[in-house]
Amino acid sequence: MGGEQGPGTVVEVAYALAWDLEARAPWRPLSVEAARERDTAGLPYVVTYRIPGQAVPLEVRLVSWRDHYVGLWAYDDQGRRTDELDLRLLDDPARLLGRRTRTWRYSGPEMAEFDDACPRSGTELFPNGKGSLWHEPEGALGSRRVTSPRADTQHWQDRPDFDNWPLFAARWRGLPEPVALRAADVTPATADDTSGAPATCWRPPRPAQPGPLGALFRPGTRLSDGYHLEMTVVEPRQTGTLCVPSGLLAVSEPDDLRGEGPALTVPVPPGTHALEEGLVQVVYDCEWSKGRTTRTATTAVRLRVGESPAASWEMGLGRDDDPRLLVEDEVFGFDTDGATGCFADAGAWASLQELSERHLVRGEPGVGEDIRDSMYLLRTRDAVSGGELVAFATTGDGTYPVWVGRSADGDVAEVVVLVDGMPTVLGPDAADEAGAEPTA
Repeated sequence: MGGEQGPGTVVEVAYALAWDLEARAPWRPLSVEAARERDTAGLPYVVTYRIPGQAVPLEVRLVSWRDHYVGLWAYDDQGRRTDELDLRLLDDPARLLGRRTRTWRYSGPEMAEFDDACPRSGTELFPNGKGSLWHEPEGALGSRRVTSPRADTQHWQDRPDFDNWPLFAARWRGLPEPVALRAADVTPATADDTSGAPATCWRPPRPAQPGPLGALFRPGTRLSDGYHLEMTVVEPRQTGTLCVPSGLLAVSEPDDLRGEGPALTVPVPPGTHALEEGLVQVVYDCEWSKGRTTRTATTAVRLRVGESPAASWEMGLGRDDDPRLLVEDEVFGFDTDGATGCFADAGAWASLQELSERHLVRGEPGVGEDIRDSMYLLRTRDAVSGGELVAFATTGDGTYPVWVGRSADGDVAEVVVLVDGMPTVLGPDAADEAGAEPTA
């Protein structure tokens, strides 16, 4: 293989503030001492491993302890990423969770990086021992096979010291042994600041962000969902109220029969709160009527607590949800395979869920009521506590995040579920919404 330096393999090690994904090159080199200081402080930095004389690195290690993350990426001679290992630092400072692996096995040197036809596989692992293994032998264009991890699957590994990280690419690429690491001859940058890094530089993975949720309930705001070039927000529709005497709001799939309770709960003031729908109006040329047609559609449902608007947003979390485990743009929320969700009083969850099933599945009279001409579908009420459940439709199955909006005082102001994806805000409103920073 190219890069053999006599017996064994010599690999140069260098440090930098960031890694430019497009250039496949480090940005602002660091001295070993400066990198060590950033490691101790939990600040992001990268480590590159390169065979002398080769432009493409063997491996890049991307570190950000403040984000509980270490990523290991291996490259081939064409500069294509072939292997990834995603490690997470959780509660035990001495070990790391092997959160995710991904591999790409290119059929030849002419195949582009991440080509849809490239065979690929990976793992998804969690601290409780659960997870999945997947394989796409024909790439993203073929079928995916998913299995459970074996009992002996290694979820955890010891956290190496700063100076003792192994070179994973030595095994992934089968480098001739022994592998000798030596410091690269680089000139460190004078500025230790990533604020000016190019947009093409790596950053730690971020969970999905809420987007400008307030715009969905602000009449006159113009939106686009990609399919409709322009939609206009109209006055939100209030669809009754929800009684939550326990002070604990449940958001979940109403017909989840596993008996584990609601997917997640949000503390709210005990009492009755307004239920609303965010509405948009769409004008388009209808093929069937041969003319201009106006349609009103629901973008989101929300439970509104009081009159104060949300000043910040956060993702609602279930009892076992740990945001440190999320990969890029991933969400926690409630799962549905029936395209429905609900707001409910968690204090009467079991009773309300049973009533919902009796109404929908068995068709028993008097145990629930249908809601007409709305994204909200039905209501059930617990006779003892007065707690209620109101179910709503989504546009499909999957996981739906629950966004909790807090007022400037930190109190829950609203709870929102998008029934589809987040549209794009158009015009001057886009600049206004861009200034609002959601909380993680």
